[in-house]
Amino acid sequence: MPTNKDLVALDAEAVRASVDVVARATAGDLARPTPCAGWTLRDLLGHMTAQHHGFAAASRGEKDIALWRPRPLGDDPVATYREAARHVLEAFAVDGVTERAFPLPEIRDGGPFPGAQAVSFHFIDYVVHSWDVARTLGHTVTFDPGLLGVALAVARGVPAGEARRGPRAAFAPAVTAAGGGSRLDEIVAILGRSPSWRPAPA
Repeated sequence: MPTNKDLVALDAEAVRASVDVVARATAGDLARPTPCAGWTLRDLLGHMTAQHHGFAAASRGEKDIALWRPRPLGDDPVATYREAARHVLEAFAVDGVTERAFPLPEIRDGGPFPGAQAVSFHFIDYVVHSWDVARTLGHTVTFDPGLLGVALAVARGVPAGEARRGPRAAFAPAVTAAGGGSRLDEIVAILGRSPSWRPAPA
């Protein structure tokens, strides 16, 4: 596993990738279905934006569940998302952030969780959400092999079984990926997405 400093850098790389893929969305794309069952792209962007604000607040020791609730995306959802990403990147760049205790009211018993573990949660979310957005838009997202190696290790550590069921589950149960797929395919399959998912024709 990477050092804590490397983990923060990898998280930043995943977040920047998400910003790049979100930047390709237009207003007409916001109603598109996504690999997240029942969510449109607008819903997914609302969730991603809220999670950035929630994790940034948690890095400061704030535990109010209201900080995690989706907020209006406004007239320019891409700009709103970009600003949320900037906010969490700045919060995680503070010296010693991985040594802090993060209250995470949406996860298990709310914690607090060790900072490095909390950053790993955020990291794997944005590897997968970058794929979600890219696939929704009919594009691809590419990550460095080293980043994907770490992401695969994190994905394999996500609890399975009943922890994947119910309305508060962060990920759906794992699915079987076809042989010969990429490492990113393997990661998204472990975390409940079908690597072959495509939006239905309009």
